[in-house]
Amino acid sequence: MEWSIDFINSIENKHMLNTTTHNIDGKKIKEYLGVVNGEMICGSSWIHILEGAVERIYSDNLPPYYEEIFSKDRNTAFERMNKKAMEMGANGVVGINLDYGVLGNTELMMISVNGTAVKF
Repeated sequence: MEWSIDFINSIENKHMLNTTTHNIDGKKIKEYLGVVNGEMICGSSWIHILEGAVERIYSDNLPPYYEEIFSKDRNTAFERMNKKAMEMGANGVVGINLDYGVLGNTELMMISVNGTAVKF
């Protein structure tokens, strides 16, 4: 999972710890600052599908088109959530939940990331 390594490194540079658990091993949470979230809307169309199919035909080394875009959009949602947490003075987000959904009868998909901003 190359995206996760890059994402973790970018978060560590900002001194922000993210976890899906409600506690952090070896750390004591001193203050709960509130719920934070980050959303990203992803769009697709038949043109993108065609571009992705052509990339797959002519290159065995490139990651699948949608997986690459989806990973970038998921990271953007995390970055938005972490930015809100940092603005609140947090140095961690616990209890993170990721939700994905298609918006109505469209080619749009939403990625939503939320958790609780904390100081430890």
